[in-house]
Amino acid sequence: MAAKIKVYSGIKNLIIGLGVTIRHLFSHAVTLQYPDERWEMPERSRGVVVLLSDKETGDLNCTACILCAKACPVGAIWIERHRGDDKRWKLDKFEIDNTICCYCGLCEEACNFDAIKLTGKYEFSAFDKESLTYDVNRLQELGLDVDYEPKRKKPAPKPAATPQPKPATDASAGEAKAESAAAANPEAAGKSPEVAEKKEQPGDSAPAAETKPDDNNEEKGA
Repeated sequence: MAAKIKVYSGIKNLIIGLGVTIRHLFSHAVTLQYPDERWEMPERSRGVVVLLSDKETGDLNCTACILCAKACPVGAIWIERHRGDDKRWKLDKFEIDNTICCYCGLCEEACNFDAIKLTGKYEFSAFDKESLTYDVNRLQELGLDVDYEPKRKKPAPKPAATPQPKPATDASAGEAKAESAAAANPEAAGKSPEVAEKKEQPGDSAPAAETKPDDNNEEKGA
């Protein structure tokens, strides 16, 4: 009896399996034919860590602040730096060990300068373990084709300051008023120099009034 139950159960499971196979026989395949076909990873996927560069100049955005190295819980990031002549940190060495990286994304969250990012790239298998430690050149090369939205927008250039006209002095203001008056009344402006010359000549001054002798004074004197 028990053997018959097992036989019936086997036949039942076989029919169920054949039904599933027939149901998916004419549907589209779920798997991809790798490497001819590759899955498009979403934007927030956590794959290979890369260093980002400025879109205009091509220079690294990294300022050697070592915040990403401090945020890494497994110590997969090594950074060496020095002080430059301008008192700013200069990057000497930047390495990431992909063999111990847990792809948590804390380094990307800690960075304030759009310098490091987790991408959707997942093809980084290798036969040599040491080759999985990427230096700054390898990290920058992998991040050249990665698009990103800058967290900090660059300030717009300030417009050039237009020179302000200097305030006119009393003499220049008087000359400007005289020129404007001359332009408004050219006839009066033509006569004004002659009048000024006449006033300046000493011979043109009015003669003093002659005093006539008083008849009474002459009689008293005689």
